[in-house]
Amino acid sequence: MPRSLRAVSILAMALVTGLSACSGASRPPAAILPEPAAPDREQTADQQVVHLLNRLAFGPRPGDVEKVRAVGVDAWIAQQLHPERMNDAALESFVSANYRYLNDKPATLELRFPPPGQIQNQAAARGGLNRADSARLTGSQAALRQLTMEVQSARVARAVIGERQLHEVLTDFWLNHFSVFDAKGPRQRYLLAEYENRVIRPNAFGKFRTLLGEVAKSEAMLFYLDNWQSQADANRPRLAAIPGRGGRAGATVGAGVGRGGRAGRGAQPQLPAQIRNGGLNENYGRELLELHTLGVDGGYTQQDVINAARALTGWTFRGAAQGGGFQFVPFMHDAGEKKILGHALKANRGIEDGEQVLDIVARHPATARYISFKLARRFVTDSPSAALVARAARVFTETDGDIRETMRSIITSPEFFSRAAYRSKVKSPFEVVTSAVRALGGPGDPTARTAALVGQLGQPIYGHQAPNGWPETGDRWMNTGAILNRINFGMFVAAGRLQGVTPLGFTDADILRTATTELQVDGVIGALLGGDVSPDTRALLISGENPLVRAEPSPARPPAGGGRGFGNIPPLRSLPLVVGLALGSPEFQRR
Repeated sequence: MPRSLRAVSILAMALVTGLSACSGASRPPAAILPEPAAPDREQTADQQVVHLLNRLAFGPRPGDVEKVRAVGVDAWIAQQLHPERMNDAALESFVSANYRYLNDKPATLELRFPPPGQIQNQAAARGGLNRADSARLTGSQAALRQLTMEVQSARVARAVIGERQLHEVLTDFWLNHFSVFDAKGPRQRYLLAEYENRVIRPNAFGKFRTLLGEVAKSEAMLFYLDNWQSQADANRPRLAAIPGRGGRAGATVGAGVGRGGRAGRGAQPQLPAQIRNGGLNENYGRELLELHTLGVDGGYTQQDVINAARALTGWTFRGAAQGGGFQFVPFMHDAGEKKILGHALKANRGIEDGEQVLDIVARHPATARYISFKLARRFVTDSPSAALVARAARVFTETDGDIRETMRSIITSPEFFSRAAYRSKVKSPFEVVTSAVRALGGPGDPTARTAALVGQLGQPIYGHQAPNGWPETGDRWMNTGAILNRINFGMFVAAGRLQGVTPLGFTDADILRTATTELQVDGVIGALLGGDVSPDTRALLISGENPLVRAEPSPARPPAGGGRGFGNIPPLRSLPLVVGLALGSPEFQRR
């Protein structure tokens, strides 16, 4: 077999099938393998430190391994489980200094930068675009691009330089679990920053029912899954008569927005015709049960989906001119009796219907199992054991859905610290990019460039169209095109093409500049690859051969989400070449 094809075969097999942490590994000659720190932990003390930083953080930065050793594995976990107690001033200073719109309310942004279609329609009604309209249109289009760039760039920056690493990893998990799509329509782009920073991130460690409720009332989810338009079908009783159309309705309830909130009758809001004349939309009701809570095998029926959607009719939001935000609209609500998962919902109730549905599904045994399974899959292994999931589900149930305590049960378990879990997960493109920047001590990037590389590897931020989110298992990310793209990314970084990142930014790089190839390889293995690699990887690093550096992904099998090559990468020599090869190695691509 030609040497280049053998290298492809070795790399592909190691990425797809996994790595053994204990058989055939190659370590620097002076390295010492200490005994496990606890009797129920199969990983050595060194492996535990590396494992923590790759699972509960987006990879180690220079000096992080020493910091975790100094404080201790369990103490570090305890710190990360309480991010509210941690000082992250450097990150917050970076965010406030570099992003203009992240803290603005969606309604403020929409009024300041109207959707391009709205500007065009207004101009058409006056006979066509004039100079002022053209200027507004250009400004609005630029602002929408800026809004999207800021959300994506800040997401990467928080992962790269933030101290609250577990909080960021868990935020990434929940943003994928409650996935929304930035190209749903221009309006979605006004909503992303609020969704991430005021809905998901503050509730990532709280009670699941609270997080679920905040998502259900968020403009981003209401818009994405069309619940903002969902209302009672024409043959169903409504909670209030539709303004301007008369007709009978059930007991009239005002537009209270709190749990069971009620208000005076007052004037009903005049909503657009397409909302007033619409009907039931099942999108959110279905995804609430299938993706957000019970899971596809959670025991619900199509009638449960319909009745969940009926219970959530009238859950919508105010227009930008009214200040935006969630509101419950009685004349959109189906006032009939409903039954979901064996629970009866009486007729002529208002927002209480939707709140009760959220109560039922948040505390359902299937939800405890499904959320525990997904967390175990993200943090432990692609195929978590039934015993681990059952223990986590029991904690979830006994603590009324306390995410922090459920997480604690998973990330302190014997399964988390098992030999089988070590390097058993393939990194997502987001993890590949952020871990590479962190490994080389890179800064936050306030531009679009680093975030764009995540998309170039196949996972554009907020770019997953379907509501099921990006894959959480390695087999979904690994094909020939994806592997080649990741290897080329490593060489791209080593060539100094990544914004603000030097390939020699890791600890002791200066000392290794003039060292022999063998010492450079050992130093890079220690600094970037946790100190142990397979003999095949070490041989590849010493050979300095990278036959795949200019190879493009196969058009027949593109990476998940679509990916592109990295153009002309200049020839690399000496230490940068070793770094590039290391970043493309199976050991770096797994966590």
